[in-house]
Amino acid sequence: MNPKILFLPVLLATAVFATAQIRDALEVQKGREDKLKKRGAATYYNERWDLAELPVYTPQQKVTGTIRLKGSNYFTDCSLAAQWEEGFKKFHPGVAFDWDLKTTLAAMPSLTFGTADIGPSRHATPDEILLFQRHKNYHPTEINVVTGSLNVPGWSYALGIFVHKDNPITQLTIEQLDGIFGAERAGAFVHNTWDTGVARGPEKNLRTWGQLAATGEWASKPIQVYGYNLFYHIPRTFERHVFQGGGKWNENLHEFTNYKNADGTTELEAKQVTDAIAKDRSGIGYSGFGFLTPDVKFVAIAPRGSKNYVPLNLATLRDRSYPLPDEVYFYLARKPGEPVDPKVDEFVRYVLSREGQDAVQRDAKYLPLPATVVREQLKKLE
Repeated sequence: MNPKILFLPVLLATAVFATAQIRDALEVQKGREDKLKKRGAATYYNERWDLAELPVYTPQQKVTGTIRLKGSNYFTDCSLAAQWEEGFKKFHPGVAFDWDLKTTLAAMPSLTFGTADIGPSRHATPDEILLFQRHKNYHPTEINVVTGSLNVPGWSYALGIFVHKDNPITQLTIEQLDGIFGAERAGAFVHNTWDTGVARGPEKNLRTWGQLAATGEWASKPIQVYGYNLFYHIPRTFERHVFQGGGKWNENLHEFTNYKNADGTTELEAKQVTDAIAKDRSGIGYSGFGFLTPDVKFVAIAPRGSKNYVPLNLATLRDRSYPLPDEVYFYLARKPGEPVDPKVDEFVRYVLSREGQDAVQRDAKYLPLPATVVREQLKKLE
C-alpha cells in the first residue's frame, strides 16, 4: 500500500485540529466585550458579610470637579463603577466621572502622562512601574480596592493548585510550590529593587513526587507542571506569591494560551490546564476554582513559614487566610510629601468604606476587603 495513503488520515486530522484552533489575536478578541458584559451582569455568590468593622464613609471635605479613570474594564463591565458613582455623588453632587476603562494596559501610561487621576489595574508589572518611575522620579501609590473573585474569569480569580484525582498529595506549603514550579535563582525584583535575600539554590528544586513524601508507585514519578503562558499577568501573580517576585520557572513547564474554537467560543488557558492534569496522573498546575472537574482535585496550601494548610473557598478567600488571592488596585500619581488630590482622596476613601465595599458584595464577583487590609490602604492616603 502507498505509505502516503497510510498517513493521509493523520494529516487530515492534524489539519482539522489546526483549523479548529483559531489563534489570531484579533479573531480571539472578537466578541470579548459582549461576553464580558453578560458575565458582568451575573452574580456569582449570595454571601453577605458583616462589614461593621469597616469605616462608615464620612466626607473630610466637600469636593467638585471631574475624576478621570483609565484602565481595567472590569469595573464598568459590571455594576461597580455605576454603584460607586451613584453612592459617592450623594455626598458630592458636584463631582463628575470620566470612566474610560478599556484595558489595564492603559492604566500606568495614562497616570504617567497625566491623562488620568486614577489607574484601575491588576498588580502593575515592573516595566509599568519603571515607565512611571523614569518620567516621575517616584513610584505610584498603590491602593488595593477589592479582593479578586473566587471563580469569575476576568475578575482576577484566586489561584487554586490542582492535581489528578488519584494523586495521594492533599496539601502543600508555599515553599514546596516554589520547589515544584520554580528553579534556582540569584534574586528577584521586589518593588523594582533587586533583592538577593530571596535567592535559592537548585537543591530546593522538587522534581519527583517522592520528594514530597509520596510512596509506592508515586515515589519515582516525575512531577509534570502545567500553567499559563508566561506572557500573561496571571503567572506574575503566581511569581509574586510563590517565588517572592522571582521569574525562573521549572524547565519542564507546559504552557497554555487562549484560543478560539471554530464555533466562536473561547478555549481558556485555565480550562486547558485542568484538562491536561485530568489526563496526566503525574500532573500539577494552577488554575481557577471554576475549572474544577471530577478528574482533578484541589490541594490545600499553607502560607510561607506556616504548616496551617488552608483550602480555597469563598470564606478563606474573603478573610485572606488562603495564601494565593489576586487583587485589583487603584494607582495614583502622588508626589512624596504632597497630599492626594482632594477629590481623588475622597473617592478612594468612599470605595474603601463600608458603603463602597458593600457595593462590591452586592455586585457579587469581586470580594470585599477585610478590615485589616482597609486600614493598611487608608494609611497610604495620609
